[in-house]
Amino acid sequence: MKHKIYKYAAGFFTLALITTSCVSDDALTQLDPNNDSVDKFWTTDLDALQGIDASYSSLLTDGTYMRSTPLLLDLKADDTRSNSPWGSMYNVGRFNSNVTDAAIYGWCYETCYQGIFRANQVLTNVPKINFTDAALKDRILGQAYFLRGLYLFHMVNMFKNVPVPTEIAVYYPQKTQEEGWKQVISDFKAAADLLPTTYAGINGIDTKDTQGQTIKGRATKGAALGYLGKAYLFTKDFASAKTTFKQVIDLGVYSLVSNYRDNFTDTNENNSESLFEVQFSRAAGGVGLGWGGIPASDWGKTSARAITYAPRAFGWTDVQPTWALYNEFHDELTTSGAVDPRLDATMFYNKPGTKLYGQDFAAFYAGNAADLNDLFCRKYENSDGGYANEYDWRSGINERLLRYADILLMYAECLNETGDTPGAYTYIQMVRSRAGLPNLSTAKPGLSQAAMREQIGHERFLEFPLEGHRFDDIRRWGWLENPTKLAWLKARDVEFNSYAAGREYFPIPQLDMDNNPGMTQNPSY
Repeated sequence: MKHKIYKYAAGFFTLALITTSCVSDDALTQLDPNNDSVDKFWTTDLDALQGIDASYSSLLTDGTYMRSTPLLLDLKADDTRSNSPWGSMYNVGRFNSNVTDAAIYGWCYETCYQGIFRANQVLTNVPKINFTDAALKDRILGQAYFLRGLYLFHMVNMFKNVPVPTEIAVYYPQKTQEEGWKQVISDFKAAADLLPTTYAGINGIDTKDTQGQTIKGRATKGAALGYLGKAYLFTKDFASAKTTFKQVIDLGVYSLVSNYRDNFTDTNENNSESLFEVQFSRAAGGVGLGWGGIPASDWGKTSARAITYAPRAFGWTDVQPTWALYNEFHDELTTSGAVDPRLDATMFYNKPGTKLYGQDFAAFYAGNAADLNDLFCRKYENSDGGYANEYDWRSGINERLLRYADILLMYAECLNETGDTPGAYTYIQMVRSRAGLPNLSTAKPGLSQAAMREQIGHERFLEFPLEGHRFDDIRRWGWLENPTKLAWLKARDVEFNSYAAGREYFPIPQLDMDNNPGMTQNPSY
């Protein structure tokens, strides 16, 4: 049984703010007469712990990693396609999200700001608590900085110019993307200074549950440094990113797991390759789905990603891999002459002997030529024989947000961008070697900086498909502004034919436009 921090996260107080033009400041705050917990909360170590656990819980609902955020990160890229009958999902990958219908992207926006609000409550109130354990206080504040940085990272990255709340208020002015990234970087720096490298050996109420079982999933120094480096990379501060990624490597606590597929099932979670992952579990909580709003007592801690991405007849098949991805896996054989093994870990296709959910692929789809010759997602699916399908909507597979393989390839990218192209080979090869691919320094010696950029694009495409990284790469590399690259993307993924400048970002939800004075909509919407 998995014991995870979200088991304890719940809403813990209600605060109503009523504003008029002719009342005193004191009159703005009205307490629920049936709930006096607002006055009594934020006084003990346990209150602080419950506060930070509530901040984590915003990672679990439909707006974030239960379903919506993976969709938003995946669907615009050339490794995925969607023929979903639901227009809001279908249109994400076609760069055509509707300003008047904020389904999916608006849910993400709302839930991330919910998480920011909860983290801000911790950062506002916890410093005032007289802790019996000072180290615990640092760990809780470090996690609050990390979570605020993570939620804000998504907002700045996906919505561009957004509010940047750092305190409790009613309205928050819209900031530039540069201001947003500055706060993200500041939060991850603060988190890295306060968080431990590991929770092993730490005795505290944040490390064990009431049954004495180890609690997994809390943010660490490595997670904060990893995201700090990523924020530097996304803002093209390659020197700072290089230094930060090297700090992660030098921690000496991360390594690649031998089996690539172990990163996408429930059998080897929180492994040596994982810097941070969202904790899901079929065993925790009830069986209700966390669609959003105030947590209910029957909510489970499960994900709807599997049913959304599942192969035909085993789920909704709203997301599928592209043929461009399938074909690129065949560009280079392993040292033994085989196809890159990451292909079979990433997707199902008509390969002799392929099984899914205990069924033979060819036999199951024999009556439908279209499905027999199609591609379906395998990552994050409960397809290895333990379940008949995904129709219960209850996947317990953790979402791996940041892997060590990503650190290695981002570090290699930074080496290349700062003039050390030869040094990039070593870190790229660490990832290639797990897949059994030839030594790159032998196969492609002496690559120029420009050629190495292309090679890193290829390596990242095959290592991280269906993991929400590809479109971030396309955007930050400037491919959408490059006519040659954009034409190439259109040739391999027809969904790019409807791209228009500015549509690399999602629209600001109309509700926020209406309720937050001074907001300006993103260009092209």
